[in-house]
Amino acid sequence: MAITHPVSGELGCKVVYYGPAASGKTTNLKYVYGRLDPSSRGRLIAPTDGPERTLFFDFLPVDMGVVQGVRTRFYLYTVPGQAPQRESRRLVLRGVDGVVFVADSHAQRRAANRESLDDLKANLEDAGIRLADIPLVVQYNKRDLDGATTLDELRGELNQSGMSDFEAVAINGQGVLESLTAICQQVIKALNRA
Repeated sequence: MAITHPVSGELGCKVVYYGPAASGKTTNLKYVYGRLDPSSRGRLIAPTDGPERTLFFDFLPVDMGVVQGVRTRFYLYTVPGQAPQRESRRLVLRGVDGVVFVADSHAQRRAANRESLDDLKANLEDAGIRLADIPLVVQYNKRDLDGATTLDELRGELNQSGMSDFEAVAINGQGVLESLTAICQQVIKALNRA
């Protein structure tokens, strides 16, 4: 739920990067952070547990400038993908305005992708939100892997309703800004309908 700051009048929108462990959620935020002008981004907070595993969430505020006459800031979050962190994911989803679902294209991660998508649906439902009612972009990450699951198979398993989707290689930025732009546009469009 977008929030307007009572003093500045700035609109704050929350976007959550969701997906299985090690699918590239934090890599997406790190790439965005590195590409943005320092004046339009805040500090990237990415606490990890050893080998780049997110502990609770990553956070990056991004100033989008003035959108339709209102200063707008997007707050980008990631969730930990590890199974025992379900409660953390549920908490991070509170007040969400849009989701980027980051799927892992590795053939052995297909079940993890489906489980994570089911977890997202369940956590949204617990918050009173249907998956079909929230802006959502699907990002098929790690497309550079040899033997990656085909795009048709990924779409058939994760995107049967035809949501906006992008192929990505987050480590080099392919598809990262396109995914971010698409979710921001969807969130603004949804706010205009509200």
